[in-house]
Amino acid sequence: MIASSATQLLGWKILKKSGKPVPNSADSSSAPSKAIAAQILAHLGISPEIVLPGTPKDLGPALERAVRADLDASLPKEDPGRTWIVDHKKVVSDFAQYAHLDNVKKAVRKNPVLSADLGLDYLIKPDVTVGVVPVGMHSDMTPFMHAAVSCKWTIRSDRVQNIRHEFLQMIRHRRGRLPHLVTVTAEPMPSRIAAIARGTGEVDTVYHIAFDALRQAVDEIGSKQQKDDLAECVAQGRLRPYEELASTLATW
Repeated sequence: MIASSATQLLGWKILKKSGKPVPNSADSSSAPSKAIAAQILAHLGISPEIVLPGTPKDLGPALERAVRADLDASLPKEDPGRTWIVDHKKVVSDFAQYAHLDNVKKAVRKNPVLSADLGLDYLIKPDVTVGVVPVGMHSDMTPFMHAAVSCKWTIRSDRVQNIRHEFLQMIRHRRGRLPHLVTVTAEPMPSRIAAIARGTGEVDTVYHIAFDALRQAVDEIGSKQQKDDLAECVAQGRLRPYEELASTLATW
């Protein structure tokens, strides 16, 4: 998703109670969130006087669709030598590293005790998956999962836990190489980005769809803590521009 695609999702919305415009990536109950999000939109050239009619209302699914479409178009150009398979909400057991989970699922469903103990929360359906068919293999063979992308329009504490839980299950249950586990977001608050970017490796990297505008906004109006949080995530390579995702996957 290049900058022009980001502007199709980022924009202003009208609050029902007040009738006032607010950035659609902001927490409407948080003044710092609204301020930084508004500054991001200013750098993208999106005026609060203009509420774009084409801006999706359900932004989470819209981000998922945009990321899927972008990677589907970009990856074959970045590396035409590999067969890329980009999907939306595809279960992990459809990939080589997790194919054994189908047998686990069958056993669990037949055994009430196992069902109670294990459940089926390991049969994860990431928002976007990137599969590859290794060179020399037939295209109809089970692909390897190359990456799993969790798309979160904004970051809240419950969403952080959901991402960590899903990725931790994928780390534990894989048989073979670990996929690149990443998050894509439009979250404007550095502290909330840091909540998912920091950690012990459940998430490799967070990619922001308006990275440059975010850095400029925080540099201009952010508090010292906000600047420190953002600088830490960037310096550690935990937060990167979304524009780098396709090229990173193609060279990894």
